[in-house]
Amino acid sequence: MPKLIAAPAVIEAAGNKPKLIEEFIGRVNSGTPDLSVARMTSPGGWTEPAQTPEFAEYTVVLRVTSSDGSHLDVGAGQAVIVPGGEWVQYSTPADSGAEYIAVCLPAFAPNTVHRVED
Repeated sequence: MPKLIAAPAVIEAAGNKPKLIEEFIGRVNSGTPDLSVARMTSPGGWTEPAQTPEFAEYTVVLRVTSSDGSHLDVGAGQAVIVPGGEWVQYSTPADSGAEYIAVCLPAFAPNTVHRVED
């Protein structure tokens, strides 16, 4: 039977500025360990610590620009795939911020992201 997800769960984000993470499907909101689907909204100038996550992350940028640690610019309507175990650092250099959808396989979990601490 189909399961309606009436609203996302808001997840606390790492980084130098507040970033909104709305998990629609995943460990927190739907009890789904296989994958997570979240909408992210980050302000201009946002950055988070580098990480080497165990999960693969597939990101579709909906609005403006984002950039990862290899300085790969990803614009609206584009996507980026970061395999599990790959070093990456996400940021939003554009003043106007960014909005994007991230899908993680398996689902995101704080203990599998392996962030580099400052």
